Amino acid sequence: MSDLRLLFFGDSLVAGVGDPSGRGWVGRVVAASFENGLALTAYNLGVRGQTSEQVAARWRSEAQPRVLPGTDSRIVVSFGANDTTIEDDRLRAEPEQSCAALADILDGAAALGLIALVIGPAPVDDPQQNERIVALSASFSGICSAAAVRFIGVAERLLANRAWMSEVMEGDGAHPSGEGYDALAELILAGGWTDWLRAELAARTSG
Repeated sequence: MSDLRLLFFGDSLVAGVGDPSGRGWVGRVVAASFENGLALTAYNLGVRGQTSEQVAARWRSEAQPRVLPGTDSRIVVSFGANDTTIEDDRLRAEPEQSCAALADILDGAAALGLIALVIGPAPVDDPQQNERIVALSASFSGICSAAAVRFIGVAERLLANRAWMSEVMEGDGAHPSGEGYDALAELILAGGWTDWLRAELAARTSG
């Protein structure tokens, strides 16, 4: 039986902030994986408030003790909304900095033999910031395409999702509650999550 390990790196949405069940989208997607016969060990390494650059600075040291020889270890990366936040009249991270951080993570993962998957940033209760989030998501998609890494964009579809937007607006402006995380998890699963796991498992088995 394969020792499949998934390391989830990112911000507060990876950590599941705002979900009263404590599962967030990560817990929901992991549960769905088990239901589909894909047993795995999940490490939730989301840190609230972090930008792409902050995640890029820590992921290697946090991955090292969790990735052991003989395991099928991968990383799932999701960040970007914090980058688009304005603090002290400037973005927390300029788009080129965010893109460089993502590219660095993907290059590092490839060098370590870790298969990666990227989930795009999600919208908040701020129309102007959402424009920046949608643009950053498109840039992330291009980086993933160039690196032959699966990318699942969620920003535009969540903008049109009643549960997500209403819960974000009723909450703190950035985090949904249970139905919002349901919607996000469904988008990720529909974006090819299970196929990604199975295809890579088949490739490694045949190899």
